[in-house]
Amino acid sequence: MSQLSSRRRILKQGLMGAALAASSSFNPLAIAKPGRRKIGVALVGLGYYSRDLLAPALQLTQYCELRGLVTGSPEKVPQWQQEYGIADRNIYSYETMHQVADNPDIDVLYIVVPTGLHEKYALIAANAGKHVWCEKPMAMTEKECLSIIGACNKNGVQLAVGYRMQHEPNTRTVMSYASSQPYGKLKNIIAKAGYAGGAPNPDNWRLSRKLGGGALYDMGVYPINAARYTAGSEPVAVTARLEVERKNVFKEVDESAYLTLEFPGGVIAECATSVGQNMNMLRANCTKGWYELEPMQAYSGVKGRTSSGVLLDKTVANQQARQMDDDALAIFHKSPVLVPGEEGLADIRIIEAAHRSNASGKRVAL
Repeated sequence: MSQLSSRRRILKQGLMGAALAASSSFNPLAIAKPGRRKIGVALVGLGYYSRDLLAPALQLTQYCELRGLVTGSPEKVPQWQQEYGIADRNIYSYETMHQVADNPDIDVLYIVVPTGLHEKYALIAANAGKHVWCEKPMAMTEKECLSIIGACNKNGVQLAVGYRMQHEPNTRTVMSYASSQPYGKLKNIIAKAGYAGGAPNPDNWRLSRKLGGGALYDMGVYPINAARYTAGSEPVAVTARLEVERKNVFKEVDESAYLTLEFPGGVIAECATSVGQNMNMLRANCTKGWYELEPMQAYSGVKGRTSSGVLLDKTVANQQARQMDDDALAIFHKSPVLVPGEEGLADIRIIEAAHRSNASGKRVAL
């Protein structure tokens, strides 16, 4: 079994194992269960994240149901229909995706294609009058992010970006510390996320610059987003360095990236990401102590601790299910989503600035 296949198997086992655990976290929006049918979700793209994570997670949600598919691989459809009972009328190709506008079964189109295609299919979804859930990174550029936000606003549909960690209870606790400051003022942040993923096939989209490959786009939003929600503010400058160790594999994109983010008040965040090294932690050092999450992002669960001995060990049955239920409840209640498009846009602005910094070798003001 290849390293990548092994990783997928481990992720899937972790997801299903976590789903068996009882959740000790509380979701205030779930006090009153909506009295109407569940939110119908169609997955756009049937790669491993849809197949191994989102589709199984949808079976664990309270307020969502997998009702449709959009794919460029018709040979995959029979197995999906057999496993999930998806009706023929809810199957679309990328060319016929716009016809979902006439389908009342489907409320949401979840965009799970490579990052370089997010804008294209998010616009089709929004223009069809369907709510848009878009995987992270939100898009390739600030312009594309603004395009998606504009289309959703124009069509009166909700836009949520798939930052599952912002729905996770221990991460929510760390986010709250930015304002409550239980360990004094923040001094600096360390945020790292990466995996030793082996060598992808030459035709894997993660090796393509155009499609959004490379460590900074693939995994970089984890430490960047973590630094931002830990600081509770936006950075004012970035200095970045991109590296490639396996030049015979990563010919167009970076294998690792290292960023220094400068926040107001002199707070510095040292961020790292890689698709060649395992790294998975978040630490905030403050004037009166510290707190950390390690791992800060893992399908099997997030754990942390603080300098005062507090354990950040709340559990959630399934992270993707929590994320999708939260976003479904926002549709039911017509309330703001937890992670809107502006959140994805903020990270992409930093990624674009990081590329400019790497190219010039200089600090880039934001």
